[in-house]
Amino acid sequence: MQISSRFTIAVHALICIEMFKNDRKVTSDFIASSVNVNPVVIRRLLQQLKKAGIVQVMRGSGGTDTARPIDEITLLDVYNAVECVDEGGLFHFHENPNQLCPVGRNIHAVLDVRLDEIQKAMEKEMGSVTIQDVLNDTKRLA
Repeated sequence: MQISSRFTIAVHALICIEMFKNDRKVTSDFIASSVNVNPVVIRRLLQQLKKAGIVQVMRGSGGTDTARPIDEITLLDVYNAVECVDEGGLFHFHENPNQLCPVGRNIHAVLDVRLDEIQKAMEKEMGSVTIQDVLNDTKRLA
């Protein structure tokens, strides 16, 4: 199962906010032009990020800013704010493996612990990377 594009779009939006906030009003329309998506997609993501305490959105066309320092916002924070992962599980298991088959009967027991460890490793790594890190990399390539 793939992580949706909401995550990468949200990171893109945060980098736009930080990169351009001193030069212009960073609106959902402006961010949408950088991401190349409909502004409605950006507005929805910004609302999720606002609810998580990551951004502040000014009413009307007031623009957007981060709600806290970007060296304190991790990729895991963004992921948790915008991804709708069922019950915290990244991997979705097929519902009814055949219990009469030795593979079907045991596949959960074999994979559940490993998949949980994989998800925890991903989350640990995401928690070690900040939006400041991503902005620094972006500026280096610009």
